[in-house]
Amino acid sequence: MDKNKTELIILGTGNAMAVECYNTCFAIRKEEEYFLTDAGGGNGIFRQLKAAEIPIPAIHEIFITHAHTDHILGMVWMVRKIAAMIISGKYQGTCTIYCHKEAGEALLSICRLTLAEKFLKWIGDRILICEVEDGEEKEILSMPVRFFDIGSTKMKQFGFQMEIAGKKLTCLGDEPFHEVERRYAVNSDYLLCEAFCLYEDREVFKPYEKHHSTALDAGRLADELSVKNLVLYHTEDSSLSTRKQRYGEEAEKNFSGKVYVPDDLERIIIA
Repeated sequence: MDKNKTELIILGTGNAMAVECYNTCFAIRKEEEYFLTDAGGGNGIFRQLKAAEIPIPAIHEIFITHAHTDHILGMVWMVRKIAAMIISGKYQGTCTIYCHKEAGEALLSICRLTLAEKFLKWIGDRILICEVEDGEEKEILSMPVRFFDIGSTKMKQFGFQMEIAGKKLTCLGDEPFHEVERRYAVNSDYLLCEAFCLYEDREVFKPYEKHHSTALDAGRLADELSVKNLVLYHTEDSSLSTRKQRYGEEAEKNFSGKVYVPDDLERIIIA
């Protein structure tokens, strides 16, 4: 690990029902600090962070895309863990969790139903739920981040655009592209995009019925948006041994840029 490089660390690549890999979530590292996006569906987030050598006391900024179980339930465990570390003196400063209003309300409700008061009392004190609006900009890891509504037809969901040393990284969440995202996604240096399965396997996994897309669709989108690097995740987990090659080849049918089909814990240097 080059501490002078800013990198994308993929903690999980699977869809909601994946068991052979962790649910989709990732972190961006700049020097000794980390920006975590989503946390999967359970306390497996601790295993992934440990394996990636990401110390929880170095995570002070977090983003929740939406309130589906495979994205938000791991965040409840993160709140519990950070609160416990605050109590024991092992976590310094505050942790800010960015999310839209509905996701913030969902997180708070689940925490209130499941966590002891000794943990809950730190929410609003040193664990801050920061509601963000569509188009709102924040500074995270000393870099500008703009959050945006992806236009979901299922559940309200936000993505984000981050400027990293002159490069644009855009997270589209875990749904197919919606036109409202174009102004954020176009000309991205790195586009993080879901690919539920291969197009050739669409009759098996039914991506379109589940409001998802395929690797072929993602490649076509990346080409249309003049993207330089395409990162695919949120996939089925029955083809892990061949996923990297087959998903990459399918996306490349429509896209001439670089395609990443990362495994869990894979790191991509951004700048």
